[in-house]
Amino acid sequence: MDLGIRGKKAIVCASSKGLGKGCAMALAEAGVDLVVNGRNAGLLAKTAAEIREKFSVKVIEVAGDVSKPEVQKAILAACPDPDILVNNNGGPPLRDFRELDRAKILEGVTQNMVTPIELIQAVIDGMAKRGFGRIVNITSLSVYVPIPGLDLSSGARAGLTSFLAGVARTVIDHNVTINSLLPGKLDTDRLRGPHEAGTPEDPAAAAARKARISADVPAKRLGTPEEFGQICAFLCSVHAGYLTGQNIPVDGGLYVSAF
Repeated sequence: MDLGIRGKKAIVCASSKGLGKGCAMALAEAGVDLVVNGRNAGLLAKTAAEIREKFSVKVIEVAGDVSKPEVQKAILAACPDPDILVNNNGGPPLRDFRELDRAKILEGVTQNMVTPIELIQAVIDGMAKRGFGRIVNITSLSVYVPIPGLDLSSGARAGLTSFLAGVARTVIDHNVTINSLLPGKLDTDRLRGPHEAGTPEDPAAAAARKARISADVPAKRLGTPEEFGQICAFLCSVHAGYLTGQNIPVDGGLYVSAF
């Protein structure tokens, strides 16, 4: 399917690896020029080079923590009039809520709620004026199914979900949509656990780990960043202009609900 977005410009946050990279790759495949971002400058440069080589689109790298105002400023300077914004950021580590002090709580809310709101504030009016905009927020299935120990992540992302539910309805008449993707168990570093960057995983151990983690998933497998990215790209396409304010689980059927 031609997504109808060739030549458009996208900001994809936290896109040096994992789900963000999957989204950046899928948008590049559709012919979209990119601003990519990540905290590890070396890894980000490697990802940007891979995208340029494979898809021959323009890719600008902005390294740094997207929650920092100066990094946001640099991203927006690199792409002041984006057609597409994909919000993404790492979540707080697994931690008993009793261990959270005020500073940790505020940091988590800043990373996973305040930061995407700030970026949306910066780009949404320009999108509306130009008559096209697609905003996709990568949140988590924990918005629907809270996970003990990830309470801060769940709370911040649920707050973002509720905040944007109303905002989404104010710009759809200008062909600007806001939707969220809720990843379940996808095959990223976060599910692999602590390891040295670039360390290969023993194939047998990897297969056993994936089988164990996906045992309760109806699809009986982990999702991939590549297929997640293709769903994101569709939400950014011209074909998704009548879809807004929605929260779409990408979880292989793990979240059980008829409605």
